Amino acid sequence: MGRSFLMKNFTLTTKIFIGLVLGCLTGIALHAAPANDFVGPYLSDGIFLFLGQFFLRSIQLLMVPLVLITLAHGAAGMQDLSRFGRVGIRTVSFYLLTTAVAIALALLVASLTQPGAGLSATELNAGTVTLKENQPLIEVLLNIIPTNPFDAIANGRMLQVIVIALVVGCAIAALGSRAQRMRDLLEEANMIIMKIVDFVMWLAPVGVFALNARTFAGMGTDAMLPLAKYMLTVLAVLLIHLLVTYGGLLAILAKMNPLTFMRRFSPVLSVAFSTASSNATLPATLNAVERRLGVPNWLASFTIPLGATINMDGTAIMQGVASVFVAQVYGIELTLAQMLTIMTTATLASIGTAGVPGVGLIMLSTVFASVGLPLEGIALIIGIDRLLDMCRTAVNVTGDAVCSCVVAQVEGVLGEPEEHSKALPA
Repeated sequence: MGRSFLMKNFTLTTKIFIGLVLGCLTGIALHAAPANDFVGPYLSDGIFLFLGQFFLRSIQLLMVPLVLITLAHGAAGMQDLSRFGRVGIRTVSFYLLTTAVAIALALLVASLTQPGAGLSATELNAGTVTLKENQPLIEVLLNIIPTNPFDAIANGRMLQVIVIALVVGCAIAALGSRAQRMRDLLEEANMIIMKIVDFVMWLAPVGVFALNARTFAGMGTDAMLPLAKYMLTVLAVLLIHLLVTYGGLLAILAKMNPLTFMRRFSPVLSVAFSTASSNATLPATLNAVERRLGVPNWLASFTIPLGATINMDGTAIMQGVASVFVAQVYGIELTLAQMLTIMTTATLASIGTAGVPGVGLIMLSTVFASVGLPLEGIALIIGIDRLLDMCRTAVNVTGDAVCSCVVAQVEGVLGEPEEHSKALPA
């Protein structure tokens, strides 16, 4: 009895959560410890770096083949190709609308809390920051179509990989029985890649521990305290969006209890928080959405990779709060027209932006430029952005999963997890 109770409470979910908590506590303790020559070279830049990067590289190994195989497999199994058109329109509409809602919430809450009131750029001792130049929107849209499919796959350009997989899968579906051998091959390849995902997820508790221990070991409270109001505002809006926007959409459109959703999806949040990358979390997200939430493979393999690329609700929230914060620090008053410009620019800028750590700062430069805010203001928040990046990534991937559930319910294909695959290993 005691042994079965113990085993029940140490599922993969529990182990990941324990790794998350222990990693944070270990990092905080190491940062507070007296300076020595052991913590930096041997722990933070040694053991923790190796274990964390080993886990990240294991996930990155799966990213392109996972998207390519699962999406092509899903499209190849479609009996009605017109359904993909409907699913695509609904998915993209969901992502863009929730992103617009997210940044509107951010601007509203930040206008009420005034996170930058009473502070100045000089007082915050901002450094300098160099950002890559953002591409024009029309170029981003054109770049969705790869000119060289092998180059797109080799360099991990996820939107282009999605297009390649869809084209191949739809062609196989259109050929019907004449391409049955290729369809069978994709079926076997899909089973293999999902089994590899299972293997990698067993590394998650150790990887999560190491990533968080290293992050918090190098993060000092001295840099965070002057920006506490900004951080709390971002975190508050992220929580509101998570509970109200996503919770409401789950209850109303997906007919799903938000608490049930969070319980089943919680392992992915730990991975998202630790990696701060929607793309790196993609295997875990796809695994949980299909196996724990009851979304069929053909749909999840479309909505999840697309969401990891264009759905940036958490990042949009940061951009909204950061715009108000920097404007107040520099004594600039944002007009209603400028706030609408920020909302539009941030929503459109999310299209085609890579789901990798720190990309929100690159997007932020576009938002600032659209309303004339000084780009130097980005340096005010870059020191604490890593922690917020981890939190907003968790919101981003939650949005991907919520969209998958909503679209599946609207399409009439959302079922219990066991209808589509066996549950995750305990």
